[in-house]
Amino acid sequence: MKVKLPSAKKLLDKWQPVLRLGDWDIRIGIVKRPWRKSGDIKIDDTDKKAILLLNSKPLSENLEELIVHELLHLKLWGLDQMLEDLLNTAFGKDKSDPKREFAYNQFMTSLETTVEDLTKGYLVAAGHKNPLSFGRIRSKPIR
Repeated sequence: MKVKLPSAKKLLDKWQPVLRLGDWDIRIGIVKRPWRKSGDIKIDDTDKKAILLLNSKPLSENLEELIVHELLHLKLWGLDQMLEDLLNTAFGKDKSDPKREFAYNQFMTSLETTVEDLTKGYLVAAGHKNPLSFGRIRSKPIR
């Protein structure tokens, strides 16, 4: 799949009000250089501004799924930051500390699986007919 700005903008316009993010100013940025991610979102919660970054050639095969996923990260941003602050308070900021690394990895895994489950639920509830993406799995070597 190749990401094009007009189709991404159309999907953003569809999902922003559904996810009750209408008070946010959200821009889309297409990343054209090699990038390991399919998408990301950069957030300034003080001004309620965000940049939704999309890989021009993502591993994801479903643009709508990708956009909803990243918008849900925006929706959950406050909880994300609170838990990260709690981890820093409990374990410190030394990323080489095995206890902190374990807790942080558990948190990030839980966050990603929760966001992906919510994404699938929203898409099903909206009557989304396109198949979900298996792009990340397809890129992993078979063992």
